[in-house]
Amino acid sequence: MYQVIARKYRPAQFSELISQEHVRTTLGNAITQGRIAHGYILSGQRGTGKTTVARIIARCLNCVNGPTAEPCGICSSCREIAAGSSVDVIEIDAASNRGINEMRELRENVRYRPARDRYKVFIVDEAHQITPEAFNALLKTLEEPPEWVVFILCTTEAHKIPVTIASRCQQFSFRSVDFEELINRMRWICEQEGIQADDEALGILAQAGEGSVRDSLSALDQAIACCGTTLAASDIRQLLGLFSQESLKEVAEALQTPNTARMLEIVGELERNGRSLHHFCRELSRYFRNLLVARITGSESRLISASGPEQARLLETASQFTEEDLTRYLQLTLDLYKDLQASLQPRLHLEMGLLRLVHAGRLVSIEKALASVGGSSATATVAAQAPKPAALPQPPARTGPSPFERDIARKPSPAPTAPAPPVKLPDPTSAAAPAPALAKSAASEPARDQLAQATENGDLRTRLITALQEMDRPFVVDNLEVATVVENGGELVITAPREACTMLRFSEGDLAQAVKRVFGKPLRLKFVEGAGTESAAPRVSAPRRSDTEEEVIQRVMADPAVKSFREAFPDAEIRQVRNLKEQENP
Repeated sequence: MYQVIARKYRPAQFSELISQEHVRTTLGNAITQGRIAHGYILSGQRGTGKTTVARIIARCLNCVNGPTAEPCGICSSCREIAAGSSVDVIEIDAASNRGINEMRELRENVRYRPARDRYKVFIVDEAHQITPEAFNALLKTLEEPPEWVVFILCTTEAHKIPVTIASRCQQFSFRSVDFEELINRMRWICEQEGIQADDEALGILAQAGEGSVRDSLSALDQAIACCGTTLAASDIRQLLGLFSQESLKEVAEALQTPNTARMLEIVGELERNGRSLHHFCRELSRYFRNLLVARITGSESRLISASGPEQARLLETASQFTEEDLTRYLQLTLDLYKDLQASLQPRLHLEMGLLRLVHAGRLVSIEKALASVGGSSATATVAAQAPKPAALPQPPARTGPSPFERDIARKPSPAPTAPAPPVKLPDPTSAAAPAPALAKSAASEPARDQLAQATENGDLRTRLITALQEMDRPFVVDNLEVATVVENGGELVITAPREACTMLRFSEGDLAQAVKRVFGKPLRLKFVEGAGTESAAPRVSAPRRSDTEEEVIQRVMADPAVKSFREAFPDAEIRQVRNLKEQENP
């Protein structure tokens, strides 16, 4: 009877394992030194050799020459264990024997000595499927088993094993098999079977396995049944439903052009040829991932599961894009693949996703957009300092602005319904210039007399206004003028209309400094929304209601918030100034 390649060429000794050196070395040394544990947990990806290693351990322990790290393979114990017919090596499928009754039966079986061999070995496959109750029934036996018992738990999901079980066992994590080692293994098997296969065909089979030896060998068995003794890359792709780099490169070329019509043609060709749209999207996301890795590394890398010629073509294509573009394409493709899983109209989703890729390639960075609109030197400096890809040659520059850039250039700036004439603002370096004028206006003779009279009367609001004027905080003064200030047991209660109260909350730091100046100590501030009051005390800033527009703009320019805003946007213009206080109290 025919035996599949995955079973026929199954490793029988530690020396035949590939990509699991840490497991091979540790277990070999432990058996040689006689440091054999009573429990092992073998975890890792499917098809990486967990059950195979468990059987090798059983052969090493029960070989007539053992315990030894190199079993003979010819004694009755070695042959029976390899065939799966040994009485003293019990393999349990936890997927179908996961309950507490099965674990009780196993616990009873542990009590009896081996019928012939040196150890009784229990291999539990898919151990993570055992129920918590069954694990609890096994705890005591697993912690202190008889000297002739060894437990080996194999699982693909180690995080589902209870901590109480894991702490009683030695754990080994199996790695996914390296791409080159997997190709070499399949090349050796093809030589033993008399099969002719080039590196590209073997690379496709290794990619289909995704790091799993068993999956790759199963694909090899299927390819031999389809193609005979000579394996062709094109036939294998068609058999496994995979896509060549040339077909995926058409998407990259359509993105580089950009050509939305070609994207729709690609989807139409997939539909006519009966190809799976889900598989295409999955392969496309893997293709963009490989392009991104090639763009970052700039040379052949072990991070890409592809042969040398395929990596060279990936490098050539990746040089036409930036890292930012490839990252954006990969994220959009992954989102598209996720949407396709539950889509009732996969063609519509795929067409929309490919068109979205084209539009994403036309986007420009915020630095370039600001530079094209404003053209200021500061913005140009920021754009010049933006990181640029340097690992590979830059993609060819576009001729003329993109449609997005033209739309931004044509879009007019928003203006009020009745636009006021633009006001020429002073240079930001001389932003402190209006302060003397403000001080001069505030220190005029009538205001000084009123201020002295109000201070003598002891009005708290006026004293705070005086301190704020000395601190050059005209906006805080304007909002405090419509408020009432009352001291109540170490707390300063400020009642003002809603908008003024909100602005005073934003200026709480300035108010705290003014309070400390007036009282000589800090007080807790409490803001209350109310109608405010027009105190009988003279108002220092009353003449500002009739200030000219130029004086109002100068006070606006003296505000620290406006100064910081102008530093961030040097080309901004103030077209209109509104006094919220006058709107509330006309």
